[in-house]
Amino acid sequence: MEAFKAGRVEGITPLPDDLGEVPGKSLLHLQCHIGLDTLTWARRGARVTGVDFSPVALREAQNLADELGLYATFVASDIAELPGVLAGEFDIVLTYYGTITRLPDLTAWARTIHHFLKPGGFLHLADTHPFAAILEAPKGGRRPEPAYDYFNGGKSLRIESAGGTSADPSAATAHRVTYQWLHPLQEVLGSLLDAGLRLDYLHEFPFTFYNLYYYENEHLMRQDEDGWWHPVDSPNRLPLMFSVKASKE
Repeated sequence: MEAFKAGRVEGITPLPDDLGEVPGKSLLHLQCHIGLDTLTWARRGARVTGVDFSPVALREAQNLADELGLYATFVASDIAELPGVLAGEFDIVLTYYGTITRLPDLTAWARTIHHFLKPGGFLHLADTHPFAAILEAPKGGRRPEPAYDYFNGGKSLRIESAGGTSADPSAATAHRVTYQWLHPLQEVLGSLLDAGLRLDYLHEFPFTFYNLYYYENEHLMRQDEDGWWHPVDSPNRLPLMFSVKASKE
């Protein structure tokens, strides 16, 4: 956080794709959490609006924006209810890294994205590949193994951690159970197409934006000089991350 405030780092992690020039463009960042990435886009010259369902997170985001003298609008809302809370249209909608797995319904999500995009605007999504989400790293094992069903009929996954958070694996946590939803690629792309967006690209990557197995076995992955995480024992064999660009015609 101190490095971010000092301008030595941008946001949390890079994106795998170049989004082009953003100065002067309006940008809607869905599920923005405490706003580090949102404010990174503001530093690059975009007119940013961040959305999250947590008022606590957004207070931190607004305090950070005020401290740094950056202009940003932050809105507390569930994604599906956002059209009734926020007005306007945007050149770019962004949502990435740990977002869609928190949503049970991608139909409403995609409709919200279409609602807020200007004609000619685009969505950029990047997240953990759904195939990687079915894998777990057994204690003492050398590589991840399938632990969940890829096609599970939309059921939630109950995940219990040993403690810690993605920001600090050693942090003391009282609540260690989370629920997530695994969305196959066909569901992700289908929801965007059904909402009326045009698919510009789907990219898949054999690396990802964080150590997927830091809870179970943190030594199964290594970080490269650009910040991406790769499996140590089976590099380039598994799809670990994907990105999508979709436009509103």
